[in-house]
Amino acid sequence: MMAKSNKDDSAYRECIKHAQFYKNIMNGQTGFMWPKYNGSWQMPFDPAEVTFDYTEANAWQYSFFVPQDISGLIKGYGSKQKMLKNLDELFNTTQSLSGREQVDITGMIGQYAHGNEPSHHMAYLYNYLNQPYKTQKLVNQILTTLYNNKPDGLCGNEDCGQMSAWYVMSALGIYQVCPGNPQFAIGCPLFSEAKIHLENGNTFIIKAKNRSAKNFYIQNAKLNDSIYSPSYLNYSTIIKGGIIEFEMGSTPNTQWGSNDKDVPSTEIITDQTFFDNTFYFAAKEDFQRFVDD
Repeated sequence: MMAKSNKDDSAYRECIKHAQFYKNIMNGQTGFMWPKYNGSWQMPFDPAEVTFDYTEANAWQYSFFVPQDISGLIKGYGSKQKMLKNLDELFNTTQSLSGREQVDITGMIGQYAHGNEPSHHMAYLYNYLNQPYKTQKLVNQILTTLYNNKPDGLCGNEDCGQMSAWYVMSALGIYQVCPGNPQFAIGCPLFSEAKIHLENGNTFIIKAKNRSAKNFYIQNAKLNDSIYSPSYLNYSTIIKGGIIEFEMGSTPNTQWGSNDKDVPSTEIITDQTFFDNTFYFAAKEDFQRFVDD
């Protein structure tokens, strides 16, 4: 985007191609980012195994790390329902880590690792899949169980402040899933009221009515006294100043933010023809071996 704004079309297109290279290693039958050797899928394959094919993580954690093209990632799965199935399994699996020791993989919820950057946006992916109530539950869980005010109060390595930055933004109730994209996914505000004093002199206020330890689900929302249903806020809305107020409750409202028109998105639409617009599939016998293992 910086290259595009500087009218450097060559650099822009090169970066856009790189941003789609995940398609070359996404296995369409499993949904995993799967290592290849000499053009063939690595076998045997264990998504929980920590290897040098991934940086400080495993296939579970990197398979959802496409914040710049979530629409393309959904296409790779074939449907939102298939991606939802894998995302649910990420947070709920009892599968343990295997392979080499990696001290950065900490703060585990299933195979989600809050202690390391590649996982940080994943609880918010449910907003993109029409189920923001699951985001609200997970964000509240992370805020209240993986942070405390003791010397060991962070569950991971504070690289350049990213563990604290996640907490500050998520406690406010918003999170920028893709840096550079002007949409902030709505999560679960921790405070009954928070004020953001903006550099342009405006103030944006976030209120959470009836917020308590048990009331972490959004029931409905109003932006400047008008009904608000999207599960995200645009940057342009925030900088104008104003008030967004959430009504909180103890049970999920599965309807709020669940319509397609209320879902955030990131999408790469430039140079898609560089790829064949299909995702790679393992040979049938290789896939069966993976299932059997």
